[in-house]
Amino acid sequence: MHNVVISGTGLFTPANSISNEELVQSFNSYVARFNDEHAAAIERGEVEALSESSAAFIEKASGIKSRFVMDKAGILDPQRMKPNLPERTNDQWSILCEMGVAAAHQALERAGRTAADIDGVIVACSNLQRAYPAISIEIQAALGVQGYGFDMNVACSSATFGIQAACNSVQLGQARAILVISPEICTAHLNFRDRDSHFIFGDGATAVVVERADLATSAQQFDVLGTKLLTQFSNNIRNNFGFLNRTSDDGQDAPDKLFVQEGRKVFREVCPMVAELIAAHLQEAGLNVSDVQRFWLHQANLSMNHLIVKKLLGREATVEEAPVILDTYANTSSAGSVIAFHSYQDDLPSGALGVLSSFGAGYSIGSVILRKR
Repeated sequence: MHNVVISGTGLFTPANSISNEELVQSFNSYVARFNDEHAAAIERGEVEALSESSAAFIEKASGIKSRFVMDKAGILDPQRMKPNLPERTNDQWSILCEMGVAAAHQALERAGRTAADIDGVIVACSNLQRAYPAISIEIQAALGVQGYGFDMNVACSSATFGIQAACNSVQLGQARAILVISPEICTAHLNFRDRDSHFIFGDGATAVVVERADLATSAQQFDVLGTKLLTQFSNNIRNNFGFLNRTSDDGQDAPDKLFVQEGRKVFREVCPMVAELIAAHLQEAGLNVSDVQRFWLHQANLSMNHLIVKKLLGREATVEEAPVILDTYANTSSAGSVIAFHSYQDDLPSGALGVLSSFGAGYSIGSVILRKR
């Protein structure tokens, strides 16, 4: 059995950003047009009038101020309200591949590695643009990695589940090093006409190099002290889009073919589950919660993160203890906790303990305990 470290992380950030104010202007234009077109039906009580949104409402509800996106114009067009991402030919690298490769190059550079040092690629994300061939194998080809690749999906927990899979392979000697890549175009499955959720998601991609500790040479390394996963079935976060949709004549364009959630139920049920899992994981590792200097949590909702850490620490966390990237990136699904880890790791001293945790649809929760070398 080999000891395992995370020796490098990478981040791809889209060039375009949408502020809450820009998003609200587009949404309210749609609302005004809808209410005007359905005025008679609204008057008769046959159709419910839509309500406008506001930047203040969005920030209070989520902590989000802006989000990076792969396409800005299509989202902000009140006539369209979805990204405009044209299909590519089979001879071109896919858009998820391009995002993943960009993040992977940065992770490899930070790890002091090349493609020749990597034995496997795991693409772990919420939404894959096709069934096959696997995006991971495409990225493997684009990078020039020998070995194997596979895709996996555990919604917002995909990255931490992918890290555990990578750790297992490295520990057992099946690979020297593995890239775990999480490309997320969350705006493509978001209903921008839904007031309660149109602001939630952004786009981005992350990459993590997981490798044998005795082979690692990078300046920034984190020992993986343990991983712990949990799933519990729930319909409170769901997306019913899939290949079987075309076999039914009903509801192909229904709202449930995009992201839907029961936000209040998710808040009530997930927060205690996450806190309990992290606490149990630390206890199993012989560590105290007070020993942890940093919590890199899934970036879905600021109030959720505050509550989870408060349950763990018994007090409010400082911004250093639980850093936030949600305000500028929004919810990037599986990439979120890794973006926080990537952005807020260099300042930690040698020996510092941290917990990387993600949680989301499933329900699914992942916890990774790390110690800086």
